[in-house]
Amino acid sequence: MSSAQWATFARSWFLIDARMQPPGKIATMCSVRLQGKHKPIYHALSDCGDHVVVINTKHIAFSGNKWEQKVYSSHTGYPGGFKQLTAAQLHQKDPRAIVKLAVYGMLPKNLHRRTMMQRLHLFPDDELPDDIRANLTEELPQPREIPRKLSEYTQEEMDAFPRLWTPYVETHSHEVCTQTQRYVSKCKHHMQGTVA
Repeated sequence: MSSAQWATFARSWFLIDARMQPPGKIATMCSVRLQGKHKPIYHALSDCGDHVVVINTKHIAFSGNKWEQKVYSSHTGYPGGFKQLTAAQLHQKDPRAIVKLAVYGMLPKNLHRRTMMQRLHLFPDDELPDDIRANLTEELPQPREIPRKLSEYTQEEMDAFPRLWTPYVETHSHEVCTQTQRYVSKCKHHMQGTVA
């Protein structure tokens, strides 16, 4: 068996950094790798997926007000067992739960789903066990670019940024002030003339 064939049939370990990324985008990348859809040998009935390691799940980002608006529901099966948690409450309880539920929802609803979920490894920060770190073969790029803070820009980049308004100039404002005063005095004089 050639090395290319061996690489196709072997289970690889992919690393994804979830820092400042939406859970849905991370889940899409994970579900493709867990199912093995990125391989030429993929078939829906075969279990040919790879392992996916997701780090920094504690630092995921929702857009808008989804931390308070998005609700996760479950039912114990007993009367009065309906439970609801907002995304913020669930994330505080378990920092890995939101990414886990997002990936679980994107996998096919068949008997392979539990096996695929066993190959998903979630970590709330960037600390990995040595045995998992030794198995990693590739780090996948983040789906969205992380916006930089204002303090991370250099002075040259700030100067090159287009100005949205003209800076305050003392001579220009003095002329405008003088013209405004003349206009106001004309209006007052005109108003006094009409009243008298």
